[in-house]
Amino acid sequence: MKGLIVGVANDQSLAWGCARALRDQGAALALTYLGDKARPHVEPLARAVEAPIFLPLDVTRPEQIDTLFDTVAREWGSLDFLLHSIAFAPKEDLHGRVLDSSAQGFATAMDVSCHSLIRLAARAAPLMKNGGSILTLSFYGSEKVVPGYGIMGPVKAALEASVRYLAADLGPSRIRVNALSTGPVRTRAASGLSHFDALMMRAVETAPLHQLVTIEQVGDMAAFLLSPRAPTITGQTIYVDAGYNVTG
Repeated sequence: MKGLIVGVANDQSLAWGCARALRDQGAALALTYLGDKARPHVEPLARAVEAPIFLPLDVTRPEQIDTLFDTVAREWGSLDFLLHSIAFAPKEDLHGRVLDSSAQGFATAMDVSCHSLIRLAARAAPLMKNGGSILTLSFYGSEKVVPGYGIMGPVKAALEASVRYLAADLGPSRIRVNALSTGPVRTRAASGLSHFDALMMRAVETAPLHQLVTIEQVGDMAAFLLSPRAPTITGQTIYVDAGYNVTG
């Protein structure tokens, strides 16, 4: 299998847990990094999984999307899977009430965190000549109010709805589209949320398994969903959260 992973920021990233699991299954991986500041943290990881393609990707820059997919097409000619693990909201909008969010901040969060999946799927689909799989990462705040999650709640809800519609659009091409909804994991992105420590404590207290999930456990499920072993699973939001969603 050959796949593109977008969103590795460091060795604590959910996307990195997924990359390691996929590499352990023998997949060839293309990895991206956000910019010059991120490169020193991601480049050693790309070497660790022997990624033959390692390029910058800011999803707000169309020319970088063009370069990435042109390179994948030239080097590989096809693609079996895409993992989308990108989320961003301006700090002033993320830390405030949804009621007070700015139109520009909300639009930025929606563009980077949600519509980027649609843009990348549109470019990946023609390379999935024999079918394939697309996976994005979500969180329980998409369906229930989680203190401190702010505008990312509505944005992740839109992301999960987009997964369902993309699954319908791409099903005739035998391309599956799913979302993984994880429990709280201490990643760099999550550290930007207010009340995150309290959220993690609540997850341990209320989840049926009374534990947090790890990036490795998320990676194992991602590797399954992105593989040919899940040929009929599409349009789903699948929880990897120790059961937190049933009691949270």
